[in-house]
Amino acid sequence: MPSRYRDELVSRCNGQLIVTIDAVDPCLTVYPLPEWEIIEAKLRELPSLREETRRLQRLLIGNAVDLELDGNGRFLVPPRLREYAKLDKRAMLVGQLNKFQLWDEDKWNAVAEADLAAIKEPGGLPDELRDLIL
Repeated sequence: MPSRYRDELVSRCNGQLIVTIDAVDPCLTVYPLPEWEIIEAKLRELPSLREETRRLQRLLIGNAVDLELDGNGRFLVPPRLREYAKLDKRAMLVGQLNKFQLWDEDKWNAVAEADLAAIKEPGGLPDELRDLIL
């Protein structure tokens, strides 16, 4: 975990994290424990008779694993999750406001390049995002 995030995570949640698969992208999502508890509560409120709800709950909750930062700010991702995200060599930890994504570096570079190309295309950004001041 980069030092710029480590201190905040230790003070906010004692370095307790949850990692699970990302249901959309071929990566893992790493949540600080308080953020995961919000996601978990939202998933619990969804109508359980819907197959789509059960599917999402199985994927996210069924693959969720507790992690803790060690004294050097590292965490160990279980093999089955590393396999899912194809984390064989180098990994990229990408901040996403209230969570992180953990990507295979080559896959991240390809996705980032494709995303940049897509937003440059006409209609690549919806109007509400065009007005967003960054």
